[in-house]
Amino acid sequence: MTGTTAPVLPPAMLGMLGGGQLGRYFVQAAHDLGYRVTVLDPDAGSPAGRIADRHLIAAYDDPRAIDELAGTCAAVSTEFENVPAATLEALAGLVPVRPSAAAVAACQDRRHEKAFVQRLGLPCGPHAVIESPADLGDLPDSLFPGILKAARLGYDGKGQAAVPDRAAIGAAWDSLGRVPAVLEAKLPLDCEVSVILARDAGGGTAVFPVAGNRHRRGILDVSIAPAQVPDALAQHARDCALRIAAGLDYVGTLGVEFFVSRGALYVNEMAPRPHNSGHYTLDACRTSQFGQQVRALCGLPLGDPSPVQAAVMVNLLGDLWFAPGSSEPREPDWLALAGEPGLRLRLYGKRAARPGRKMGHFTVLADDVGTALARALAARERIGIRDD
Repeated sequence: MTGTTAPVLPPAMLGMLGGGQLGRYFVQAAHDLGYRVTVLDPDAGSPAGRIADRHLIAAYDDPRAIDELAGTCAAVSTEFENVPAATLEALAGLVPVRPSAAAVAACQDRRHEKAFVQRLGLPCGPHAVIESPADLGDLPDSLFPGILKAARLGYDGKGQAAVPDRAAIGAAWDSLGRVPAVLEAKLPLDCEVSVILARDAGGGTAVFPVAGNRHRRGILDVSIAPAQVPDALAQHARDCALRIAAGLDYVGTLGVEFFVSRGALYVNEMAPRPHNSGHYTLDACRTSQFGQQVRALCGLPLGDPSPVQAAVMVNLLGDLWFAPGSSEPREPDWLALAGEPGLRLRLYGKRAARPGRKMGHFTVLADDVGTALARALAARERIGIRDD
């Protein structure tokens, strides 16, 4: 059910599959517009579940929870792409689900994702699918060095293995448990960028400023908006993302990541939900990516995505809660950030800090991106984030 229907108006109950920080900001955006939200998440302490009007503490494929969600919610969305397909399909037969089960499924498996991008005629880096031992012996030299990525369930550097040369491919596949995977050539990167957009059921779109992204240990570290890239390249990225959204008949907020290599753009990954690199929109844009998610889900007109200032977002990972050599977490020195002009700190309400876990972020706003970046990097260093 993704076609045009009558708008869902407040104070209707909305459903959210997933209780992480993306779900938390959806709940907040929905509350701001007067909606109520039921969150389905098995974690009793999930960030979204703790602030939702109702929290169904159950597995994502629990029949009773699915029935209750369908029976009490006017529309349902998701905050992550690994919701069981059967759950989305069951809900879609009873209540509007946006994005659709088919659109989410296209992003759940790297094999399908790559094939979809290629069918659209969009630029995609050299790669090969690994599904059986026979596939290991028929790989072109151009894929080495490369990165082997599990076809499903990998994120933030998980489910990946470096493959420096042909001799390492067998051990790399073994390390992933010999699950279906995609070997991607390691491109010489100029930078990475992402596009966050919203699309409604009638095909209307709203695109946020392109963000430039820096990663550390395979996890997003810093996002810069607008990206410091040529205007033509930024427009090319927007055009590619819009074609992907149209090809999926997408309804909701969509994130598309790109590699830039030797001046050329390549589609890397799609995220059928708000994206970490779009967190800057919470503070820097007239409508956030989460506000757009609520609007698209409910059939409301999309909001204005234009920025009010340049922004730089810095991720705060669980590593920050641990002093060097200590296994006991302690609260970071938040006073180190308190005096920075234009800095907005947002913590996700997660109860336990772990290395690599996304615990929060801060965004620095300024009239120009250079000033925002300098202040953000200085604040990043003061709070204790060090480059490896």
